[in-house]
Amino acid sequence: MDTRYSVIRKDSSSWTVDHDGDVGGEYASKEAAFEAIVAAASNSIRDGLGVTITVPSPAAGENVLGTKDNA
Repeated sequence: MDTRYSVIRKDSSSWTVDHDGDVGGEYASKEAAFEAIVAAASNSIRDGLGVTITVPSPAAGENVLGTKDNA
């Protein structure tokens, strides 16, 4: 059995996490959301589950972290 985590845009200034359809959390950047996923995913690995993590590429005109200033 695998568990899936995805970083998704919440609104124009924040990101959230989807864990197998359960969406929650609010993060200032894609990187912060990813770090939260990694912590949760390590527990899934310890439980014997496979893990898939998806982080989107920047949208047109968006910086690499999905923030206003790349910080």
